[in-house]
Amino acid sequence: MRLARTAYILFILLAIHPLAWCDYLIGPEDVIEVIVWKEPDLSRVVLVRPDGKLSLPLIGDIKAEGLSPKALAEELKKAFSEYIEAPEVSVIVKEVNSAKIYVMGKVSSPGVFPLRSETTVLQAITLAGGFAEWAKKSKVIILRKIGEKDKRIVVNIDRVIDGKKGAEDVRLQPGDRIIVP
Repeated sequence: MRLARTAYILFILLAIHPLAWCDYLIGPEDVIEVIVWKEPDLSRVVLVRPDGKLSLPLIGDIKAEGLSPKALAEELKKAFSEYIEAPEVSVIVKEVNSAKIYVMGKVSSPGVFPLRSETTVLQAITLAGGFAEWAKKSKVIILRKIGEKDKRIVVNIDRVIDGKKGAEDVRLQPGDRIIVP
């Protein structure tokens, strides 16, 4: 009965929160919900600090940055097992705040934007209020960090908008910098 109830609750939580057990890696400023089954005093919503750690009752600080929700749940389970017999722990990413993109240059509202889902360069420019009057839409640059170096990707947004063959509305990654000349 207990196993069936746990499975049902996890199913509901996963259906509501699609980021719960995917390949997403937790980062600073993300908001995480930690659920300790049958321990409401230990369950809570926490912010991942800039140092990549979060704080919980009984176990104190634990590193969350760079872990998937599933891996963090396992770490928490180990930590709580020193105090609770056979703890069941779930981790849900409530807010993704660590993944950011930067849009600058000739757009209406340049700035830093959260990357909450799959976002393309055209969508990012839209988030930044669209192109300014003299923007060179055919020469939009994405700077992407690959190891220690920047990879430069040039996107012709005019061709993307016109649906031209071979034009690609590039999917962005955390940390991408979009420059509109």
